[in-house]
Formats: sequence, C-alpha cells, structure tokens
Amino acid sequence: MRSMTRRYTSWAARSSPVIAFLIAGIAHADPLDTLVTSYPDKIARRDSNVLIFRDGSHMDAGVVDPHKPFDQLLRDASVLDQFRLIYPRGAEIAPPSKDFDPGRFRDETFFNALYGDCRKQKLDLVPVTWIDGKKVLFARANGAAAHLEAVAAEIERLPASLRRAATPTAGTYACRPVKDTGRLSMHSYGAAIDLNLKFSNYWLWEAKGANIPYRNAMPSQIVDIFERHGFIWGGRWYHYDTMHFEYRPELLAEATLAR
Repeated sequence: MRSMTRRYTSWAARSSPVIAFLIAGIAHADPLDTLVTSYPDKIARRDSNVLIFRDGSHMDAGVVDPHKPFDQLLRDASVLDQFRLIYPRGAEIAPPSKDFDPGRFRDETFFNALYGDCRKQKLDLVPVTWIDGKKVLFARANGAAAHLEAVAAEIERLPASLRRAATPTAGTYACRPVKDTGRLSMHSYGAAIDLNLKFSNYWLWEAKGANIPYRNAMPSQIVDIFERHGFIWGGRWYHYDTMHFEYRPELLAEATLAR
C-alpha cells in the first residue's frame, strides 16, 4: 500500500494543481483492492502490485508514469493508469476541463481478462429486457447484466418526458474499437450501452478544429440512475459521448471513497 501511495503522490505532485487535488483525495484508497471487490467473479485477490485471477492467471498492475502523454494513456494505459482521474459521481452536469476523461484510460489486457477477447472467443452474454421491451445482450460476469436490469426498472418509473431519452437504444454489444484510439470499446465486452441517438452528442461530431464545445441533452435523472448501479457516463468526459454508459463499478467505488 505504501509503495502505491508513493506512486500516486509523486505523480500528483508533478502534475497540475487540479489533478494533484483529485489524486490526493484517494491516497488512502488502494485501487487494486477496489478492483478485487468490484469484480469478484473474475479476480480472486491481489498480491502486492499483482492481480490474481480466478483462472490462475496473473497480471501486473504497472506504474503511474507522470510523463506519459494523454494520447499514450488512451492507447497504452496500465491498470493503475485507469485510476488517474476521479470520476465525478453525482456532480452537477457541466463542461469538463480539457482532457478530463475519467474512465477512458483502459488497459485492454485487463478487460480481456475480465470478459474475454471478442476477436478470439464467444463472450458470456445474457439478454436483458430494456424499457421498450426489447432484449439487449449484456455481460453476465460481475453482475453487469443484473445491474443493467435494475437500471431499466428505475428508468421505467420516470416520467415519459425523461424516459424517451433512453429508448430506443443505439446498441450494447458490438465487437469494435473506439474510433480515436484503436483499442477495443467497452461495447466489445458487452459492458456498455448507448441510449437514444436523438438525445446524443459526441465530441467528434461537435469539434471545430481544436475547439470542442460541450453539448448535452441527456437528463440528469437518467445519469443518476446509471451511476447508482455502477455505470459511468460518457457525458462527464471532455471528449464526451453523452449517450454512452459503461459498467465500471471500481470507478464509482473510488469516487465514493474520495468524498
């Protein structure tokens, strides 16, 4: 724990004041312990800086390199890099600061270990009934599908004026990379859902050169429901994708501990 805290503290000290503040807030929380509790179906335990999976495989969590540039973080993140930024759970919806993309730094090898590599194998997906009665495929592991079912049940109780932003969905499982990184999308693991395209804003659609004006039409009530059940929202990213929600309970847990 001490060595990991030193890595975080060192990186924060050499970063911007905003990032230093964010990282300082989780110095007491061990990200690897959070991963063990968030993904109990797949991760058995941790041994120092190593994750030990239930199938007997091991994975080193890597280090937090304070000099790793943003583009490299998107394409070559370590497990610990995934915790660089605290996801702002429950915060008021507002334009994020530049390159504030909590959750977009993903270690592809780690998620392949959690869910499988869709390019090489059939994933363990189960049908979930969405609020319009249609079935969508979602990952069974770690309760992801069960949590999506709970989300659907809560959204169904919202007024029709809010529910319409959630249906029809623009899809769940799709074995494909993210457009700007080339890495597998969380949709490739059956761990993400896109809501109604008519209520969607995406940074690549809105970008004007280096300027990315923030746009959002997704109701905060829907965001709150997803976050209560372990999903992060792409509308909280500087490179936003407002119809996108992905199952990342570890980031919601860290956000809670940081409060």
